[in-house]
Amino acid sequence: MLHRLPLVEMVSLVRSGIISSLELVNAHLDQIERKNPHLNAFTMLMADQARESARRADQGLKTGLLHGVPVTVKDSFDVAGFPTRLGSYFAPETAALEDAAVVSRLRGAGAIILGKTNTPEFLVSYESDNFITGRTNNPWDVERTPGGSSGGEAAAIAGYCSPGGVGSDGGGSVRVPAHFCGIAGLKPTPGRISLYGHRPAEGVPGISVVGPMARSVEDVRLLFDVLAGYDDRDPLTAPVLPRVLKTDGVRIGVMEQFCDVPVQPSVRAALKIAAKALGDLGFPVDEFRPEGIDRAPNLWNFFFGELPARSMKERIAGREAEAHWTYLEGLDRQLDRPPASAWQVVESMGARDAMRRRLLEQMRRVPVILLPVASIVAFHHRERRFQTETKPIGLFQAMMTVTTFNLLGLPGLVVPFGMSEEGLPVGVQLVGRPWEEELLLEIGTRLESARGPFRGPE
Repeated sequence: MLHRLPLVEMVSLVRSGIISSLELVNAHLDQIERKNPHLNAFTMLMADQARESARRADQGLKTGLLHGVPVTVKDSFDVAGFPTRLGSYFAPETAALEDAAVVSRLRGAGAIILGKTNTPEFLVSYESDNFITGRTNNPWDVERTPGGSSGGEAAAIAGYCSPGGVGSDGGGSVRVPAHFCGIAGLKPTPGRISLYGHRPAEGVPGISVVGPMARSVEDVRLLFDVLAGYDDRDPLTAPVLPRVLKTDGVRIGVMEQFCDVPVQPSVRAALKIAAKALGDLGFPVDEFRPEGIDRAPNLWNFFFGELPARSMKERIAGREAEAHWTYLEGLDRQLDRPPASAWQVVESMGARDAMRRRLLEQMRRVPVILLPVASIVAFHHRERRFQTETKPIGLFQAMMTVTTFNLLGLPGLVVPFGMSEEGLPVGVQLVGRPWEEELLLEIGTRLESARGPFRGPE
């Protein structure tokens, strides 16, 4: 079935003329018609536009890296002619005037945009649920969440409604949905991929990034090659072009959990199997216990949660009834504290930079870290306490293995690698030094090959 093929194979088949772009687009639209009523992954479908683009692709020169292949984008990116709703009544309903930078790069490579995928309201939850589109369900178990905030994108890809696409990650929002849905996802170094045209426009500079998502690391690497590059409209982007980095002798440190936060048994089991597989591939593998990062999640929460909360509260003043419960849940948790002073912000930035320097000093010996994506697997909708090996934990603790690296600006790659006792996918995370995404992608591809085929949801 065409819609189940890897993205790289779709590209090859279209380029060689074995299948047409229109056939491929129609196969995905048929799958969306079958599966989306159960998943609710899409906020808007661009079927007519996609078919017309496919017809033009079939008649034109086959030049781009993604020529004639359909993809999807999270509904936080502007697509010209369509609104960017962010799952909120507070987002403007007017159509975007131009494509976001990543949408423009996808189109420039010949890709065809199938539609936009669901998010939590203003991207502030690990569940993709809102008053505009409703709740997105996990393809492996519709009673569970696909994660957030790129949950619609992950569900669409895992459910074979899309071969790949683009999400964003400010606190695990690419990596957690990838882990929950059994796909691959990359959080790059801030500046590798342009954020221009991503909403909310204010974002959190240096913490929020754009990242490719697909069913395999090989497919993610192809998308990364298309998306990465300098953009003078985004002041953080840097002219670091995709390149080859040698993996010979790269030492990998295994970090089984964040400090003393326990994990669920299936998470630890998958990590141990992945560590053994890397050792069998010839990588030196050692236990790694980083020093000086124990306060990183709290500092991330200061920048990503506490600082934006007051402006968000002001934005909805008088219209609170129109805000979704997941949105209000996040705001209420942050507004218990007094307003931060300018000096606190400056001090916190200095503390972050010192923490980053200390970790990178330790990573001179261990350039890559293998660790859990989260302490838990996909949870039931609205669930907020989770049993682990030793004690229950909350969401904030469960996500410390992703938020830490948003704060510190390090790239992270998720590779699907195991299954829980309940039949849910389990991913592992590879974290590297800034600007070394290619090293993670090469190691991830080799780890994926050692793992063998990873079945999708029934």
